[in-house]
Order: sequence, then structure tokens, then C-alpha cells
Amino acid sequence: MLKESLYYGKILLFGEYGIIQDSMGLSIPYSDYNGKFLFNKKDEKSVKSNQQLFQFFKHLQNLEDKKSLPCKLDLQAFERDLKNDIYFDSSIPQGFGIGSSGAIVAAIYDRYCTENKIDANKEIENEKILALKQIFSSLESYYHGTSSGLDPLICYLNLPILIKSKTDLGTVGIPDSNDGKGAVFLINTGETGNTQPLVQHFLEKCKEEGFREMLKNKFKKYNDASIEAFLKNEGHSLLKNVKSLSKVLYENFQPMIPKLYRKLWKDGIDSNSYYLKLCGSGGGGYILGFTKDLEKAQNKLSSYQLDVIHRF
Repeated sequence: MLKESLYYGKILLFGEYGIIQDSMGLSIPYSDYNGKFLFNKKDEKSVKSNQQLFQFFKHLQNLEDKKSLPCKLDLQAFERDLKNDIYFDSSIPQGFGIGSSGAIVAAIYDRYCTENKIDANKEIENEKILALKQIFSSLESYYHGTSSGLDPLICYLNLPILIKSKTDLGTVGIPDSNDGKGAVFLINTGETGNTQPLVQHFLEKCKEEGFREMLKNKFKKYNDASIEAFLKNEGHSLLKNVKSLSKVLYENFQPMIPKLYRKLWKDGIDSNSYYLKLCGSGGGGYILGFTKDLEKAQNKLSSYQLDVIHRF
């Protein structure tokens, strides 16, 4: 019997790359995209999903054999379901930085965890959030080589999460979207990003002293100030800090910005009509945009589809 559980995508508003190096992060659920388990449909998409789940199952079995599964999962039930053609029916695009693998990991934990399962609820304590994040980090590393565990955490809890440091994170209230002129939006680059090599590139760069200094003195400063302004609903301060952050990304994270969008990125900073930043690891997928005047930004970006996710 399948319970009707939907697992939503997520958007890391702030903290891409920085959370690897202990800056703050803010991640929110994104309900426009979601996924759920279904059985028995025999089209190409469901067969492919079933095969991918089977590969993941083999990975989990391997972890169990080595006694390194981070939680007790009923793998026999999972195998039974796989033979009955279970698949993950998802509208979350893969490789777009909005949590496609996170939703699958959250769904598998929710369905198959049999002992000491941590339930998702609004009153969840910090230590349980950390425990979940650790479990999810271990499970999701199958997809990315390394994983913070944050994506499945957001998908599972379906709550905004503020990351203050690697060991201090909790649920947070975010300001209601209003009908102000300002907006946060997504641009779909139409190409998939590949997380693993970009994260690898970032970790290599972190061995350079100059790059580490930039992260600490510029990236972290503007990233953390942007989060604080966003949570306090201070539009002016938010845009000022996001502009500085956009510049830092443009100057230091070129490989993560898809080639076709580099000019657009620079134009936004120069014209002050919008500011772009990475959404997740970059390289494709979605780009986040911030503007004080949505109409003006839409005119400037008229050949792109803007999906508004927040107004202020």
C-alpha cells in the first residue's frame, strides 16, 4: 500500500558553495515541482526510474553489507517493491539544482526506514534536524560523490531551513511574499548542470590561499548579510548585498556560470536592473535573480522566462 506522500523540490536561496566552507545558507521548499512513488506504469520514463532506483538499492545493499548504512532500512521491502515496478514519478528536473535526488532520498527514507525513524513535523528540534542531515548526507552521496544532506532534508521536512554553520541549523519563518515591486525569480538556462566536477573544482580552488581569503572576507560577508536582510524583509539592504555577492560570483566562480549567461550576469550588475546568482552548484539548471523592479527586469530579460518565487 502506498501512502500519498509528495516530496517537493527545494531552492537554496543563499549559501551555494559557501556552506561547504561554513558560511550561512538558506534553503526553501519549492512546491512547483514534486515527486512521489507509484507502481506499475510501463512507459519509458517509469521503467528508467525503476532501473535507477534498482541501482540505488544495490548501493544501499552494499552499504548494509559493510555495516555502514546510516539508518535501518527495510531493503527486502524495497526489493519487493522494485520487482513490482515501483518508480519515482517526478516533475523535478534532474541536474537543475532544485533537489531531484534529494526528493528521492527523502522518499526512500520515509518509506523504508524501520527503526528510530525521525518524523517530519514543524516542532522538530535542532538535534533531530542534524541527525537527519547526517543520514541524508550519507545516502545522497551516492548521487553527488559528496553531499551536505541539505536537499533531502528540505524535501523531507518541507520547511525553510536556516544553516548557521555545519552544526547549527534549524527551521525558520520567511517573510510572506507581498505585492511589492521587488522580486526574487528563477531563469531556466535550459541546460543541465553537473554537480560533481564543479564541486571538485571548488574544492581544488579552496587549496589556494587567495581564494580562501576571498571566501572568508567577501563571499561569506555578503552571503550572510543577504540572508539576514531577506529574513528581516529589508529589501534595500538585501539588494545592496546581493549586488556585491553577484560581483564576487562573477569574478571568482566563472566555471559555474554557463557561458551564454556571463554577459547577462554582467549587464545586470552594470545596469542595476537585476542581479544574478547561482542556484545550487551552477553550470546550468536555474539561475536566481533579484530585482527592485520586476517590470524593469522583465523588460531587460524579455527573451527569458522568469519564474517569480518571492515578492517584496
